[in-house]
Amino acid sequence: MTDQERHDDGPAGRRGSETTVLSDDEPAGAESVREAVERSRSGAPAVGAVVRDRFSSDEVFQRIVAAADEEITSGSRELFFSALAAGFAITITFMLYVSLTAKTGGDAVLSALLYPLGFIYIIIGRYQLYTENTLPPVALTIERIASVPALLRNWSVVLAGNFTGGALGALALAYGGVLSPEASVAAVEIAQEGVETEWWSLFSKAAFAGLVVAGVVWVEYAARDTISRLTVVYLAFLAIPLGGLFHSVVSFTEMVYLVLHGQVAFLVGMWEFVIPVLLGNTLGGVLLVTVVNYFQTSEHRLESARFEGADRQLSIKEWAFGRFAGRSYVPLIDTGEMPPTEGDTILVPIANPRTESELVELACSIANGREDANVHVVHVVQIPDGSPRGYGASQRRRIVEESDELLGDARETARRYDVPFQTSTVLSHRSFEELFNIAERESADLVLMSWGDNRLWASGRAERPLSELTRRLPSDFLVFDGDRVDASRLLLPVGRGPNCELSADVARALQTTTGAEVSLLHVVDGPGEREDGEQFLTEWAAENGLADAALIVDDGGDLEDAIAREAADHSLLVVGATEEGLLSRLVTESLYFDVINGTDIPVLLAEQAGERSLRERLFG
Repeated sequence: MTDQERHDDGPAGRRGSETTVLSDDEPAGAESVREAVERSRSGAPAVGAVVRDRFSSDEVFQRIVAAADEEITSGSRELFFSALAAGFAITITFMLYVSLTAKTGGDAVLSALLYPLGFIYIIIGRYQLYTENTLPPVALTIERIASVPALLRNWSVVLAGNFTGGALGALALAYGGVLSPEASVAAVEIAQEGVETEWWSLFSKAAFAGLVVAGVVWVEYAARDTISRLTVVYLAFLAIPLGGLFHSVVSFTEMVYLVLHGQVAFLVGMWEFVIPVLLGNTLGGVLLVTVVNYFQTSEHRLESARFEGADRQLSIKEWAFGRFAGRSYVPLIDTGEMPPTEGDTILVPIANPRTESELVELACSIANGREDANVHVVHVVQIPDGSPRGYGASQRRRIVEESDELLGDARETARRYDVPFQTSTVLSHRSFEELFNIAERESADLVLMSWGDNRLWASGRAERPLSELTRRLPSDFLVFDGDRVDASRLLLPVGRGPNCELSADVARALQTTTGAEVSLLHVVDGPGEREDGEQFLTEWAAENGLADAALIVDDGGDLEDAIAREAADHSLLVVGATEEGLLSRLVTESLYFDVINGTDIPVLLAEQAGERSLRERLFG
């Protein structure tokens, strides 16, 4: 940390000291230097140099917004399994609590000493816990940055994961021989005490527990180091057993343990024990902490959290109904507002407008060959560290202005092709994942993007597991590998998969726009299958509007060799994805590259929108 101190020694002596502090998370530039300095405003002498070592409430809110951005846009699978781990970690808390209760003769203080351990695992390990999860997504929802349905979806997935993990943990404790006979008796007694507590008392005590947990979240984001977080988490969660409070996930684990021992019916335990605790935790976390802490921050919090302030908020309908009324979430920065269109939307996400102009030209060529199609070029600017710290409103505007200037060539290209066109800029720390968010928000029909080093793919490999994204495509995808687009002579390998139809659609559009010559290649296993292959290829060409294309049937049985041989006489290879999928294999670099690397011409890879079945997800 760098400190710059200035001392004002006037005639009356030293009136105060002023310290400018650079945060460890901020660059050393002038724009990132904190101008807010602790000083004696009353004119009284300051006692030494004051170092501002705490975040302001606005800064804490900003850090929570960054975390909420991660949570609200996470996939259901990621959320569920993170919550599952948290639910199972709660089992550790329950196990230690009942074990120490048995060994200490029920001493209230000694029994609770290790109670916070499961919560320490969860919060320091960044697992998803429902009561901890109340604060960050609610902050976005109050700001109308995330919709109520998005919040409820987040809560539902996390709660399901927590309860599943807690139930599995209770099952292991009940039948795994983990607890001693004395601890097992203590566990039943503790759980039975919760079931027998009055509904209103459960609710009230759970509300205070919700206050404790959500308060821990706020303080955690105000802390600067792990030791501080560890201390806060331990002391705060120690208050739950010492204060006789109730936590919903712990209570669910206790209730399931009681059910497995035949002491209570599941529905009775849910209604008389878990539900009032769950409602109390929610009220305490949302109302008593989130709303109160929200309103103590300044009126400028939204402008610092989202570019252009209130203009970027969800409408009331979007806020209430989510995607059913339009958007469900406002991205970190998105300068585009795509107007409603009648035709197809071709979305072109690019990382560098200077080097990806060929991609824009290809998109305009395809759009020109489709009826009423429009092109939307999105410059995706990746920001570091997964957080908007260091990117103030003025710096963001400068980035957007520079991006808009760089996109000038793209707009000029669109004017030459006379297609409806729009450009926008998105700032995000998850550039690859943001592609799918943009495609869903804009209801894109086709996404056209580049593939290669220093493109959006490269950052995609460093982000969260992408199989859930790449195996559930929101739109058709075209991935271009090459430096220059020459669509004068196209080669389309044709199989029996649906992605070949997308290749045909692209070929027809390029035929209309550029007068491209199209060749269709079909490979059969031997001379005996040539006739059937020719019949299939002729029928396929007619069905896909390419009856005038040159038809090539290769009976060598080797698809890679046939493509490499025929590609020598063509300028662009258009390949449809196989049934194993394309995007997920590109990102993980597991695609069989021989087909592509064996040719010297640019390649356009195509995959249609769709979602894999459960069987395909499990067994491939």
